[in-house]
Amino acid sequence: MEGIRDPAMALPEDAARRRASHFYQERTGTVMAAMTVYTVIVADDEDELREAMCTMIPWEDYGFRLVGNASNGLDALQLVEQYEPDLLLTDIRMPFISGIELARQVREVRPATNIAFLSGFDDFEYAKQAIQYNIISYMLKPLTIEGLGKELQAIHQKIDAQFAMFRQATMGADGHDLRTAMLMPLVLDDYADPRDEEQAEAYARQCGLLRDGSDKPSYTVMVSALLNREGANCTVPSFVAPVNTLAAKYLRCVSFFASGKVISVLLGNAWDFHEYLHILADEIPQMASRVLGKRCRIGVSRTVGALTALHDAYREAMEALRQGDRMESGAQFISDLAPAVKGGSLLCQRALDTLDQHYMDASLSLVSLSGMLDVSPNHLSACIKRYTGETFTNILIRKRMDAARELLSTTPLRIQEISQRCGYTDQHYFSYCFKKYCGESPNAMRRRLDRQKAGDLL
Repeated sequence: MEGIRDPAMALPEDAARRRASHFYQERTGTVMAAMTVYTVIVADDEDELREAMCTMIPWEDYGFRLVGNASNGLDALQLVEQYEPDLLLTDIRMPFISGIELARQVREVRPATNIAFLSGFDDFEYAKQAIQYNIISYMLKPLTIEGLGKELQAIHQKIDAQFAMFRQATMGADGHDLRTAMLMPLVLDDYADPRDEEQAEAYARQCGLLRDGSDKPSYTVMVSALLNREGANCTVPSFVAPVNTLAAKYLRCVSFFASGKVISVLLGNAWDFHEYLHILADEIPQMASRVLGKRCRIGVSRTVGALTALHDAYREAMEALRQGDRMESGAQFISDLAPAVKGGSLLCQRALDTLDQHYMDASLSLVSLSGMLDVSPNHLSACIKRYTGETFTNILIRKRMDAARELLSTTPLRIQEISQRCGYTDQHYFSYCFKKYCGESPNAMRRRLDRQKAGDLL
């Protein structure tokens, strides 16, 4: 087999696992001490390779617990939504949803999940497209058990470092730098005059917040608070560092601690905020829950175009933070609070109605649906899950499959035409989803229905 090369492949499963574990300890001279165990999902369309990775790798020796495996990107995405793993180890070329597209979709629903690519040398340039999607490792086939084990060790250390940043971060030298000193009064004090914007920008350039005279970003204020089991605020100044570190992956950011909360001023253009803000607002609570075992509530303001408008943005972020259930983690955007139609079961019903109208669009996603409804993806996702108990992905698949079943039973359309009418550009992908959902292939269902109709006519 091309993917993994080792004589242990020929051994029975238990013997192979023992041999692999012994092989690792023999080569390293080390039996790994107690460590944090991270969950992992494996996705690869090569059945033999996937089975080898699942059964022959001594995951526990490297500090991982295998919670699921998938043969394609669709199943992998659903497993990520179900198990919320710390690591997804995936081939970059898979049927239906490629590793690149899978990484993008995983980032939308579970940005705290790290992703490791396993693929051929020729895919390296292709893989560079996904660097922004929390790619923690890129491994080239063919791999030996020893080689994969060493890489898992390295990945474990990287995740350890991420978790340590949350557990042990303290205010560094930049915690009260010139940028913070400049921004704090603009954010907290209600005195800024729009006529002072030019002077504020000049000072922002002096302290390094703005690059030069052509640097004209927009600003959003985000307020983050940690809550204990009783819902009481337990935010500490050290939480500034992890918030800053995560934000820096997506946007320019300056954060500081004040009055029991972390206040972040985010800088970017309209595209930056549209693409990344909702992801950041999901990743911080996910990491806080996974690493600290605490809830994290976040309030997010509208975007403003001036430094002198930061206090108004801060007030919006605080108003958003006060909304919602304090016993639940998550982000609340002020833009989601305005009309009554943006909240509760009514929003969920609007989302389902809009999905009914657009399910045939192959590009339909949670982000595009939230844009149609003028709410944040975070708010829409939470609302759908709260009132239906399901994820957007599962609801969309069910709607498409129900529509396909109706078309199969009532029209003479070819399978390819039905797949296109149900939002699938790949007929094989459609057939796979249909069989998984309905228990039989589209052709098999049509033949069965035709036999039933013929029987009814006799």
